[in-house]
Amino acid sequence: TDPASPDRRLRGRTYAIPFEAVWRAAVGLARGGIRGWSLVEADDESGVIHAESKTLLFRFVDDVAVNVGLDENGQTRVDLESASRVGRGDLGRNARSIATFIKRLDRMLQASPSQILDPTRSPSWTPGS
Repeated sequence: TDPASPDRRLRGRTYAIPFEAVWRAAVGLARGGIRGWSLVEADDESGVIHAESKTLLFRFVDDVAVNVGLDENGQTRVDLESASRVGRGDLGRNARSIATFIKRLDRMLQASPSQILDPTRSPSWTPGS
């Protein structure tokens, strides 16, 4: 994911929600909260989750890395990478996996529009104001 991606599904998320709540929800999704996903490793110290996503029909495996951390404004930032293990083209599967994860994460967190921040904008407040 990239905050400047022209594909809105691939921009990741910046939440005005505490790290711990976002971390728990992300681990839960990677652990099987999405059909075909399984947790490989989760390290809350580094904020990295490694998971596998298997296609239902041919059982192709994609490797997924979810990074959960704090941005420069102290807000919780979630970025993902997904890569197919075999083949050259994924027919958009990796992008769909990322989009599904983010959509489900929003739902799990019950994130309101005011809690999903635009990472390309500066905060409208400054500390001490």
